[in-house]
Amino acid sequence: MNSIIPAPIARQPWAMLIPLFLLVTFGAAVLFSAAGGNMQPFASSHLIRFAVFLTMAVVMTQFSRGFVQFMAFPAYGITLLLLMAVEAIGAMGGGSQRWLELGFIRIQPSELMKPVLVLALAHFYSNLPSGLIQSWRSLVPAGILIAFPMALVLLQPDLGTSLAIAFGGAVVMFVAGLPLRWFVMGGVAAAIAAPLAFFFGLKEYQQRRVTTFLDPESDPLGAGYHITQSKIAIGSGGFSGKGFNQGSQSHLNYLPEPHTDFVFATMAEEWGLLGGFVVLLFFGLILRWGIQVAGRAKDRFSRLMAVGMVATIFFYVAINLMMVMGLAPVVGIPLPFMSHGGSSMMTNMICIGSLMMIDKWNRKKSGIVSD
Repeated sequence: MNSIIPAPIARQPWAMLIPLFLLVTFGAAVLFSAAGGNMQPFASSHLIRFAVFLTMAVVMTQFSRGFVQFMAFPAYGITLLLLMAVEAIGAMGGGSQRWLELGFIRIQPSELMKPVLVLALAHFYSNLPSGLIQSWRSLVPAGILIAFPMALVLLQPDLGTSLAIAFGGAVVMFVAGLPLRWFVMGGVAAAIAAPLAFFFGLKEYQQRRVTTFLDPESDPLGAGYHITQSKIAIGSGGFSGKGFNQGSQSHLNYLPEPHTDFVFATMAEEWGLLGGFVVLLFFGLILRWGIQVAGRAKDRFSRLMAVGMVATIFFYVAINLMMVMGLAPVVGIPLPFMSHGGSSMMTNMICIGSLMMIDKWNRKKSGIVSD
């Protein structure tokens, strides 16, 4: 078999690529249905974006570990400047100021910050002497690296993305070996601060999302409309669904955002519980491969970076699925590789590209791949 299949093709991480290709293709089919049986405007651009960012991921595998470590803090600084630029000249959309119009492209720097922060923290902890892990020198600088982008993203305002940034950073800090008591203390402090943040830190519409999450039936035609219609769509799909392109909730415009935040509900109505299990299986295989890459990492930087990238993808998946099923407030987190959206696809493919890059470093270190 090795003589038939060229070596560059055979050594690709097919254990991840095959479920990824299937997931993106399934997502395109759901987006085709969400557009009323048309490739435009969702499915075709979804596939094109995936092809472009997959090419980017393949290019990333050519980077050396030394180059990536060298670029960690410059990349963080540039992305932080882009977040500041959003506050000054950012474009408005949906009541939030999150995007930068660069003429030929429209980017959302807050999305880019998720993997960049993981990269910066991995570099920071890889250079920190092990004897300082238990001291404040391992906590304060990392906390500052996390706090600055979180504050800027909250100003946009974008609660979901700020929580994603915090989650990725916290996972890297935990794997780096910071004392468990610090995380317990942080959890207690967060629980105490939550009421204050709710009343004084959140916008009115964000407060409604939280109260609606607790009791969506209290306002089914207002603040609770999104989650109510999502539950109806998922529940009406039953075991095997209504059939491809037969979803009434999305086709009759009852389900809001059927191609972005609530794409899983669109899928579940037409493909049912079976479709949901298939989606979870694909995500499980991708995340399992990512964890294996982290486990095989030969150095601290690679391991921390890999775990952080896996955590970033996991956060997207977990929060989106909980959101559409009414288990978490609606915070505008799209479903990776299925939702229509360039910024989300870019972020998750950067994570995939980073994991492919680390996987190649691992194989080079083991002598499987030659330079």
